[in-house]
Amino acid sequence: MPPHPCETCHTSRAQILRPSTGTRLCAPCFTLAFETETAATITSSQLFHPGERIAIGASGGKDSTVLASVLQTLNARYAWGLELVLLSIDEGIAGYRDHSLEAVKRNAEVLGLPLKILGYEELYGWSMDEVVAQVVRKGNCTYCGVFRRQALDRGAAALGVRHVVTGHNADDVAETVVMNLLRGDLARLGRGTSLVTGTGGLEGGFASVKRSKPLMWAYEKEIVMYAHHMRLDYFSTECIYSPEAFRGSARTLIKNLERIRPESILDVVRSGIDMARLVPGAGGEGGSRSRRVEAMSRDVEDDTGGGCSGGNGEDAGGEMARVEETLRLNERADEEGTETEIRLPAKATNGQRHDRDVVHTGPAGKVLSPTVNGQNHDRHRHTSNNATVPHRTKQEKKPNCKAASDAAPPRQRLGQCERCGYLSSQAVCKACMLLEGLNKARPRTGIEVGGAGG
Repeated sequence: MPPHPCETCHTSRAQILRPSTGTRLCAPCFTLAFETETAATITSSQLFHPGERIAIGASGGKDSTVLASVLQTLNARYAWGLELVLLSIDEGIAGYRDHSLEAVKRNAEVLGLPLKILGYEELYGWSMDEVVAQVVRKGNCTYCGVFRRQALDRGAAALGVRHVVTGHNADDVAETVVMNLLRGDLARLGRGTSLVTGTGGLEGGFASVKRSKPLMWAYEKEIVMYAHHMRLDYFSTECIYSPEAFRGSARTLIKNLERIRPESILDVVRSGIDMARLVPGAGGEGGSRSRRVEAMSRDVEDDTGGGCSGGNGEDAGGEMARVEETLRLNERADEEGTETEIRLPAKATNGQRHDRDVVHTGPAGKVLSPTVNGQNHDRHRHTSNNATVPHRTKQEKKPNCKAASDAAPPRQRLGQCERCGYLSSQAVCKACMLLEGLNKARPRTGIEVGGAGG
């Protein structure tokens, strides 16, 4: 079978099958298309204004590395006049963040961009390794997400920046939609599916930082392919604490849907945007400013905005590693002039069902209890056929039940934490509450062994 030509230039051999569009492109045409689509997202939404100072949330992973490279390329190509800086957060995870920060430093040197690194231990007096040792991996991603969100805003304030861009991609947004649906938390769909988040309702300090996701419509696989063909240097190891996160379940579901139908990722994102518009006060793109501010008061301390598994989507896991290995093998085969044999996975042939609890019907349609090995395992067996269920009349019901259920909940208003000044709907923000719990469990003074006294 002859090789497929590129569907754009029609001269070079197609090397890439885009999962988002299904088109076959050569590497130069793919990188140009990826950059053009990112530029279209930025210009159509008017994310930046000329001369604006932008902080790029850089973790050393593929998403933030590609974002920094693309923004610098587009800034020079279209003369946007942006002032780009890199902002990294050191959570204090030995064997993970220290290695990824080395990749950030190398990229900062290659791109010629200034770099600011801010650490948890510097801000809060705790590293994530210390937090995990204290809480024993119970909700550690919640701590990391809350701390990271506030750390990014503090870093932006230190740099004099009012706009932070992050490397969230379409896969990350689809996972957030699924997570909110599985938790029954429709009110957070607005922020999770918005291209721009944050609010300018409070001036001063780090409370008025704007956030945006220029790669929101880019597939994770296409980001990997762009990084591969552009020879970008990034760190691809998964966070050692992220397997405990709930996001992993949503990621598995999204990846399974993508294998069946690649368009499912964008369909889930668009469905989340449409559902957010239908939720009163959810803060979707179609909501009013007052509703967006009210939603921000609920969502500003949510743990899905950053952290090990939810912030920048850097924990691609084994599947992205396999994609990278496939790209390397294909490139080697292309250089050596060999062909790669592709085999479909074998399907399971054992179609037997192993239902343990089977409901049998007897004569005259009588339903019998489930049996296993001749034993009755009906857990809801009634001992008497004459049992009656007590009930109340309408007069006995509380007269104000319906009125209480129909009453609108009190509206939350944005304010600032009385301890640290961070944006919060409560008197004390969630980060300060978490720190208070950690500090209470920490010994006040250390035990010292002195020398023998005379």
